[in-house]
Amino acid sequence: MNRHIVINDFPAEIERVLAAHPAVALAAVGKLPDEITGEISKAYIVLKTDATCTADEIVTFCHQSLAAYKCPRKVQFVDDVPETSTGKIMRRALHTLDV
Repeated sequence: MNRHIVINDFPAEIERVLAAHPAVALAAVGKLPDEITGEISKAYIVLKTDATCTADEIVTFCHQSLAAYKCPRKVQFVDDVPETSTGKIMRRALHTLDV
């Protein structure tokens, strides 16, 4: 039986956890299609000036506060994330940052 998880409800919760990491200046969470679960979450991370961090450290940090199925499966470090004119993250445009 395939279990499909839709992550529409989780981005804000995941972003709050990511923002608590000492190296993270800004975090945004988008979704990627997945053959097994339907969707997986992907974190787009802007690091603080002179901070260093790895994707594994970010995921491990998330596992301390979130259920395993809510933790991002992929992490990408970026310089900035797309925002609206009022400063809200444009989640539907995050895919334009994918490498």
